[in-house]
Amino acid sequence: MAQLHQFYQPDSYRVENSAGYLVSKLAHMLNKEVDRRMAEHGLTDAQWKPLLALHQGLCSTAADISRLTCQDTGAVTRLLDRLEAKALLCRARSAADRRVINLELTREGVQVAQEVPIILANLGNQMLAGFSEQEFTQFKSLLNRALSNAAALCIEECVP
Repeated sequence: MAQLHQFYQPDSYRVENSAGYLVSKLAHMLNKEVDRRMAEHGLTDAQWKPLLALHQGLCSTAADISRLTCQDTGAVTRLLDRLEAKALLCRARSAADRRVINLELTREGVQVAQEVPIILANLGNQMLAGFSEQEFTQFKSLLNRALSNAAALCIEECVP
């Protein structure tokens, strides 16, 4: 078992120097920039995520999206209604199980979904400017270790 280091002390704890604050600030800044770049394609933060997940085969139903994004089914239904109104996806009843409604990207939905990883990759590369390959690998490894530690403390883990 790994030794538990005491990196923080209550009498010297400063929010602006905490790892949690720095990660949160980085996530906030990235999300804000992703929102700005996605808006150029007519997408909100809530909308590009299911499009990409559908395109990459991570989900195929509203229930899948609900689990993946940790949103309640009502919110996902309203989100899908908006994406369907934009003609980016359609709902199709499963031939194998008539109770299941599968989600399918339209031709336009596929085109938009193909833009999403380009936007995200460009932003990620800009954010990591000046990092070496080794630093990038170490950064991801350290973040994954912190996420694993945090997941061990949590009851439920959601994939954003």
